[in-house]
Amino acid sequence: MTLPPASPVDRAFDVLRATAAGSGGLTLSELARATGLAKSTTLRLLAALERNGAVTRIGQHYRLGPLIHELDPIPVSPEYERIRRVLTPFLAHLFEATRATVHLATLHRDEVVYLNKLHGPRPIPSPSRIGGGLPAYCTGVGKAMLAFDDEAAARVAREPMVAWTDTTVTSADALAVELAEIRRRRRSLDHAELTPGLYCVAAPIFDDDAAAVDSGPATGGTRAVAALSASAADESALARLEPLVTRVAVAAGRALAADR
Repeated sequence: MTLPPASPVDRAFDVLRATAAGSGGLTLSELARATGLAKSTTLRLLAALERNGAVTRIGQHYRLGPLIHELDPIPVSPEYERIRRVLTPFLAHLFEATRATVHLATLHRDEVVYLNKLHGPRPIPSPSRIGGGLPAYCTGVGKAMLAFDDEAAARVAREPMVAWTDTTVTSADALAVELAEIRRRRRSLDHAELTPGLYCVAAPIFDDDAAAVDSGPATGGTRAVAALSASAADESALARLEPLVTRVAVAAGRALAADR
């Protein structure tokens, strides 16, 4: 039996499958090569998929969009709900203190999952969304947690790290150096590494009495279960945000450790 020729819907699914296979995101040229389609056809299909939320574009790279997360949401777990319940008041406190866009996140596999997000009436454009995922290696909250999760950091280092912007860290060695610095200072910075013009400070949160109380250096063996961040459109604002974010993260860790 001869199969009918591929329809536009079939080709769209080919593009979607190729996008899913590129964990860090793929360019138009890479997707055209992966599917064997002409670039013009691939671009037309990507435009339709993007309009429907099936893919999202950051810079020149395409990755799965919010529709996919809605169809296959991050698993609801009692632990995620506990983190959200205990730490959301601290996120609200951070927002009141900074009036910046603030995030509460955890790790799911090797991606950042946003458990909550607060912002004012004119937020900085950001691809983050509650329940959605983004690469851990190029987000402030992601790096804050990778620094204290050796297994996740090792997995991320083995995968290709796409350059979302000119400042994205794409070398495993460079990432390892940065994670060591984050462990020392207990805070991470995002220098517009995922989205041009979007900077942030993030700090890890520990569900451990000693780690939560001690704001000094910690080892990679002390796992961070969540992270808080505050964003800015101006890199010079990071120095002002840093002490506020780290202080709130320490207080949040104490509360989480006490809620067991």
